[in-house]
Amino acid sequence: MKVVLFGSTGMIGQGVLRECLRDSTVTQVLTVVRSATGRTHPKLKEVCTPDLFDLTEVAPDLQGADACFDCLGVSAVGLGEADYTRLTYDLTLSIAETLVRLNPGITFIYVSGAGTDSSERGRSMWARVKGRTENALQRLPFGRVYLFRPGFIQPRHGIRSRTLWYRIFYALSRPLAGLIDRLAPGVVLNTESLGLAMLTAAHRGAPKTVLESKDLSRLAKAHPLTTGI
Repeated sequence: MKVVLFGSTGMIGQGVLRECLRDSTVTQVLTVVRSATGRTHPKLKEVCTPDLFDLTEVAPDLQGADACFDCLGVSAVGLGEADYTRLTYDLTLSIAETLVRLNPGITFIYVSGAGTDSSERGRSMWARVKGRTENALQRLPFGRVYLFRPGFIQPRHGIRSRTLWYRIFYALSRPLAGLIDRLAPGVVLNTESLGLAMLTAAHRGAPKTVLESKDLSRLAKAHPLTTGI
């Protein structure tokens, strides 16, 4: 399976990349980045393009993909609706339309978020925009499309967020995450379990299109690489 990964330098993307490289059924992971990271691995191919809205130059590399994992995402904090829409809805649809054109039948997995508003009419701006994005993706002619709505995600294996206040939050919330997980199993995910859930959905499919945290936890546990996550 050839996987195309967007957002590989972010916290979630780093976790997904790690699991893709560990999965024996993944033959190649193509990461699309704005600037080179210097990371190397026999299965990893990194292509750079300064503008993710225009994938023309890297289109030949995108061909032949079996699955695309879209882990891009920005915080809505400090952004107006127009800017957040451009970086969420517009960018996601631009990538998705390119991938489905080049690879009919591809599986597309988009990391959305818990609380996304499918009605597109709620009071929360980010939730409306995410809902609009999800709805638009479902109208594209993918082989399969899955919309992941994780809530709390704990970084593992040395993975860190690039945002300082996120790093502080995760450090302070680690004890609370453990308590929540004991009281409500499956609610708290980590970067490893999210990556495994993504691979399971790409390999075997999933029971439904929109997947919440507990659904993702079950998918992760169904993956052969699961080691007590």
